[in-house]
Amino acid sequence: MSAATTSSSSASTGSAIAQLSVSARLAAGKGEAKRLRKSGQIPAIAYGKTLASTPIAVAPKEVITILKSEHGKNSVIRVQLSGAERLVMIRDYSYHPVRRELEHVDFVEVKLDEEIDVEIPLIATGKAEGVVKGGLLRQVYRTLPVRCRPDRIPLKIEVDVTPLELNGHIFTQHLKLDEGVSVRLPAEQTLIAVVAPEKDRSADEAAAAPGAAAAPAAAAAGGKAAAAPAKDAKAAAPAKDAKKK
Repeated sequence: MSAATTSSSSASTGSAIAQLSVSARLAAGKGEAKRLRKSGQIPAIAYGKTLASTPIAVAPKEVITILKSEHGKNSVIRVQLSGAERLVMIRDYSYHPVRRELEHVDFVEVKLDEEIDVEIPLIATGKAEGVVKGGLLRQVYRTLPVRCRPDRIPLKIEVDVTPLELNGHIFTQHLKLDEGVSVRLPAEQTLIAVVAPEKDRSADEAAAAPGAAAAPAAAAAGGKAAAAPAKDAKAAAPAKDAKKK
């Protein structure tokens, strides 16, 4: 197996901090959730290392706008919580199973000087040399677990696969990331590879299997052995008839 040593990647970083209006939510339960939805809001919660779990209410349209933005779930959001301005990110959210309306959102507090873990899309660009020659491009990871500060979160990580030959691989260590951005995978973890077509691989694997070469020889030997008794039996038949005469 050969590894691509000329692969490159680009990570777009830096984004404007989104704004989100939140309001305190004192009550809980289905009744309160129904009341909030009638008023155009939904229940949410915010928490963090220095922020106690705080029930809040947000406008679902504003949250959806953030989710549909360039950074999506990885957007850094400025909110007013507990009388102070804080930065948060969307940790989780849920939709109604039938109406598909946003029902609840979890926010986690972040600090610009502290690293966080996020998932970033991995995009393969170009057409691999191995694919031109009949191979298949296999992308093992569609997203990558990345660690960086909130203000350095990449939009995506792009990898040029053009120089990748048949049986070539792109490993984590081949990625060229911006300063302060790291991928939380082993250095020799395969991210993208060019492999032989399945039918060719199956034939190669069968040929390489232990005893595969001996099987035809054994079958041929068995065929000769099976033919021998038949020949002897045919030769013995006239002798038996001769005896009867």
